[in-house]
Amino acid sequence: MKKPPRPPSTARPPTAPPEEEELLGARAAAQLLGVKPQTLYAYTSRGMLQSVASAAGRTRRYKRSELLRLQRRAAARAGHTAVAAGALQWGEPVLDSALTRLTSAGPCYRGALAVELARRGIAFETVAELLWGAVPPPSDEAALSALVAMRTRWPSARLGLPPAALRALIPAAAPPVQRLLCAVPLWAQQDPGRFVGSRHTEDVERARARLLLRRLPLALTIGWGPAARRPRAERAEGVATATAAALGSGSAEEAAVIEHALILMADHELNPSTFAARVAASVGADLYACVAAALAVLSGPQHGGACDRVEALISEIGPATRAAAAIHERARRGEGLPAFGHPLYPAGDPRTPPLLALARRLGPRRPRARALLAVVQAMADCGLPPPSVEVGLVAVAEALGLPAGSASALFALGRAAGWIAHVLEQRRSAGLVRPRARYVGP
Repeated sequence: MKKPPRPPSTARPPTAPPEEEELLGARAAAQLLGVKPQTLYAYTSRGMLQSVASAAGRTRRYKRSELLRLQRRAAARAGHTAVAAGALQWGEPVLDSALTRLTSAGPCYRGALAVELARRGIAFETVAELLWGAVPPPSDEAALSALVAMRTRWPSARLGLPPAALRALIPAAAPPVQRLLCAVPLWAQQDPGRFVGSRHTEDVERARARLLLRRLPLALTIGWGPAARRPRAERAEGVATATAAALGSGSAEEAAVIEHALILMADHELNPSTFAARVAASVGADLYACVAAALAVLSGPQHGGACDRVEALISEIGPATRAAAAIHERARRGEGLPAFGHPLYPAGDPRTPPLLALARRLGPRRPRARALLAVVQAMADCGLPPPSVEVGLVAVAEALGLPAGSASALFALGRAAGWIAHVLEQRRSAGLVRPRARYVGP
């Protein structure tokens, strides 16, 4: 007898697993709160804190989340300055957002894991539209499959700026982010209606955002590489293909790898460049100004510039056979390695392994790619912190044979989708982002 066909799946798409609650013993809990064990027990007896029995049943444990909540309440009673002082340094959330949740499985864009969106081959443009609210969040497997099938097509774009004049403004050795920083304000001057969409309708602003994001790869061709790259990038379909052409990579497989990287970088909650974009949006700055503010912050060595430091590390190490020796020598001098370890991902950045896997598949014969992969392995063998996503971006760029600085370009182009999403969300809140300082002078 034939089995009846299975009904269509109604399961939700793969999202981040629920976070496991960390439990601390009494001594560790008291140390976290800065109190004596007797005070901790008093908190429990008064109902201010809940304890959980251990497996043996003889000792009690305490949830870290409840301890931190009690700690925050105590700080609040001491005055709002105590809370505000640490809020902007990997501290408490400072504003509400419905865009991206950071989880142990990586960033989750409006309910869908970034690593899953990239793995399924969803178009970068579709991911951007998802972040911008033009595409509804996938509520089940069927909806996620529909995103896979959706081939979002944005209008083609031209550079729209005189290349000769731009070459005079931008030094030949300028890094990619500086080229983007130069082009974005010039595009703004060509758009006299740029203030309209920011105040009246998101549809107008999304149309402007599509054109801007489609144009950004073209700015990389200004005085960087052969002149033929620009017309190829202008004719390309999609941001990833245009980026591949602008960086001198032409095959469909290579463009797909770049698209994978752009999706993983699309948003990461309130990182410094995104926060800068939201501050600019809160005061009514136009979209170009918001993106330019974010680019300026991204150029810092502690943010997107970390990719450049990883590239410099590869040059310092030389052949892959020297990777372990170079790590030990740096340890002897008390020097760490750039882009290894991430405060938000103690167990490792989930965005990095997919990029390293692509690099291993694409460029096992490229010396610089081999050297960086050897560093990753040597760090793991020594039990040292795992690599962050900047290492993955550089590994992909080296495996593709892209020019120096390409990894930071991929960072900026991917993150631009998230900057725009945060700009749109900030405008809907109609609030001014204006933190207060705690005066400590004379």
